[in-house]
Amino acid sequence: MLIKANSMTSPRNSARPVPADDAAIRAAAAHLATGELVAFPTETVYGLGADATSDAAVAKIYAAKGRPSFNPLIVHCADMETARRFAVIEGPALDLARAFWPGPFTLVAPRHADCPLAPRVSAGLATVAIRVPRHPVAQALLAAFNGPIAAPSANRSGRISPTRAEHVAAELGGKVAMILDGGPCEKGLESTIVGIHDGRVELLRPGSITPDAIAAACGLPVVGSGPEAAITAPGQLASHYAPRARLRLNAVRAAPHEALLAFGPNVPEGAAAVLNLSPTGDLEEAARNLFAMLRRLDDAGYDAIAAMPVPEEGAGIAINDRLRRAAAPRDAA
Repeated sequence: MLIKANSMTSPRNSARPVPADDAAIRAAAAHLATGELVAFPTETVYGLGADATSDAAVAKIYAAKGRPSFNPLIVHCADMETARRFAVIEGPALDLARAFWPGPFTLVAPRHADCPLAPRVSAGLATVAIRVPRHPVAQALLAAFNGPIAAPSANRSGRISPTRAEHVAAELGGKVAMILDGGPCEKGLESTIVGIHDGRVELLRPGSITPDAIAAACGLPVVGSGPEAAITAPGQLASHYAPRARLRLNAVRAAPHEALLAFGPNVPEGAAAVLNLSPTGDLEEAARNLFAMLRRLDDAGYDAIAAMPVPEEGAGIAINDRLRRAAAPRDAA
């Protein structure tokens, strides 16, 4: 049970979540059309959206998040046909798009020479990270706006990603025109990101689409990007998804001053507070709960959080990726 008071409150004069009904979606699309920022749910996390064809609008995303200019954004499209107007998606990349779109899957592909997307979405690269979300609110917003939406996670750069509308309001409410509330996110972790090079798939960011599923869909081997890889997609910074508290990994016990992020039925005693990602050891449930529970422990004001081990398999690959980056030294960003 949490015993410290929540330390994060929404700033005054900030946007509050509104139910994502038809009228709200039309209003959000109108804000996007005038170059403003709108937060909206996807099946992964809440996104901070802007008109992907406007360099000035995209610049507002970087400013609101405090995001490094070298870190590219993901462009959300309504369907595969739209995505292919902006990026070269063919061969194995097309196989992957057909297998996993719409859904929590992002392709990094070459931009077309006449691509109308803002240069800032690619951070100066010749590629673009692009996906087709499945969430009905995201799809409705894309249809109402009738254009591509650039949208990283709706949080300050390097901090814990938002999986509920109230997380966005607490952190970025004063920097957005509107927050569409579509309830908690289904997956709870950002999309899987891949690129294809030299006859193999490079896993740039793990997510709910596993390496085995990717290999089966396109017939190519899947390899990791490695710690020294250049930044070509979101989620590759060494320090990311970080709480304010120190995060200790693979904990088998917790000290009395630590909060415990537990996993599974066997939870050690002695922690100042405990939240369990999945008492039954279900990795999909743990993925859904990871950011929300990490945020709850952090907002309660504990100086340190101990995280129990999570198996490095299935959704656990993505969970452990987020935990390692969250625990990395801040100067590794």
